[in-house]
Amino acid sequence: MLTEKQAQASLLDWITDPDPARGIDFARGDGWDHWPYDRLATLAGGVAAGLRARGVRRGQVVSIVQGAGPHFVGTLFGAMLAGAAASPIAPPMTFQDRELYRAHVSGLVRTARPALVVADAGLVERIAEIVGDVPVLPTEEVIAAGEGAPAIRDPGELALLQFTSGSSGHARGVLVPYGALAANVAAIRSWLRMTRDDATATWLPVHHDMGLIGCLITPVVNGSDLRQMPPEEFIRDPARFLRCFDAGGAVLTSMPNFGLGYLARRVRPQALDGLDLSRLRAVIVGAERVDDQVLKRFCRLLEPCGFKRRAVLPAYGLAEGTLAVTGLGLDDAWTTLHVQTSQLRLGGRAEKPAEPAGPGDARQPVIGCGTPMAGVSVTVQDEDGEALDDGVVGEIVVSGESVARGYVTGQSGSSTSIEDGRLRTGDIGFLHEGQLYVLGRLGDSLKLRGRSLFAEDLELTMHHAGVPPHRMAALLGHRSGAATVVAVFEQAQQGWVESALELLPRHAEGAEVVLVSVPRGSIARTSSGKPKRRQLWQAFVNDRLQGTVITGGTS
Repeated sequence: MLTEKQAQASLLDWITDPDPARGIDFARGDGWDHWPYDRLATLAGGVAAGLRARGVRRGQVVSIVQGAGPHFVGTLFGAMLAGAAASPIAPPMTFQDRELYRAHVSGLVRTARPALVVADAGLVERIAEIVGDVPVLPTEEVIAAGEGAPAIRDPGELALLQFTSGSSGHARGVLVPYGALAANVAAIRSWLRMTRDDATATWLPVHHDMGLIGCLITPVVNGSDLRQMPPEEFIRDPARFLRCFDAGGAVLTSMPNFGLGYLARRVRPQALDGLDLSRLRAVIVGAERVDDQVLKRFCRLLEPCGFKRRAVLPAYGLAEGTLAVTGLGLDDAWTTLHVQTSQLRLGGRAEKPAEPAGPGDARQPVIGCGTPMAGVSVTVQDEDGEALDDGVVGEIVVSGESVARGYVTGQSGSSTSIEDGRLRTGDIGFLHEGQLYVLGRLGDSLKLRGRSLFAEDLELTMHHAGVPPHRMAALLGHRSGAATVVAVFEQAQQGWVESALELLPRHAEGAEVVLVSVPRGSIARTSSGKPKRRQLWQAFVNDRLQGTVITGGTS
């Protein structure tokens, strides 16, 4: 286990001794803007000096509202050099609901309590209006404030304050010390057998742990080349992203399941003529439930270009584990088990033969997410914290060097918790022959397109729309393999239905939305008044929920 100083050095020494022969290529228009690591190191040093000149002190937080680019890299590592915890926040997307974004940023800033917010120059005015008294500056002004100041290198104990991928300001702030970040980066490098010659390409947002740690911090610390596209460019031209892996190009990447599906759906085979993908070694798939049909379609598209199916590596991770928890080995092929997911309960056995389900078989495919990272331990436990046998469903519990310290003081209300280095994930799954199989949070939350959607958020949205808090419950899960959101109303009123049809598809994009009206008193609740969502979810998927389906469809 690294000491604090060793952990800090492992993450920041590239700034002291950067390799000018390697760096990051940022997509700009139809070309690439190359920034060698010595230039990025100078930028980070300038930001660190400027932050100190603006009064930021060791142990404080610097929030970063910037898109992918050299300024984000410089601000991220500059904040660390200055002793602050860097806390990325997503910039607004085109056409994003302004009020939803305002509530999101306001909630994150209230949690982070930053000394300063560094934003893209074009966003300063908008972000300043949201955050109130917190100073908001562009990177250029931060650097100008520190011109002529001596070099800064005074890292604190906390490297990052990263947020869970909640859909609103209710996202929780996770405290990631240098030891946890360094351990996770080292584990990822070991897992992928990364050398300096192994370039990475990414389109993932840099404010999310998968894009931030897996596809930015890790390759930078590794000293290898990186090609970085903004998400909107990937959406516009996905074939351009695949060209990053042509012969002599990148060999590593990572994305959620929906990214593979988008590539398989939007890229035509003729767009890949002449492309050589034989060196593409790892396509890590995580952040949401992995669909084996999507994996197969993705592989069928790329195999004529020399792509090897074994390069697809399903993985499991979460912000509270810094990032990576488990991952399929480079020499292993992914495994699919077929289980009766709609019938699963905690403590029930999920192990089934791996052959495909036959006609009329209600079993659903579940992809193995590999074995634990180096320095990480994974068990599946019952509600009393006792370890369960192979193939028995329970809560996934993680421990080891990569587990974060905890949450920002005062945050609660999630089934995920960290206590004495043990992370109760709130995710449900089982172990089989050493691999972890993740089933999700039955009835409580849902991962959609790299983000987590929480039942509490949907209930609060409907309450604000006029639905009394004890007349509605939101249920989330997978039914027949499809991500599904169920809004259960006790004696639904027409106005509630109209509001739900307007609001829920916006919050649950990519999921099937079902509205159900049940008799008064049908929503089972705990003694504190919370809906018993797992019980309700099981009743719904087993057709035991007494009520009338009002509408249903994919948003």
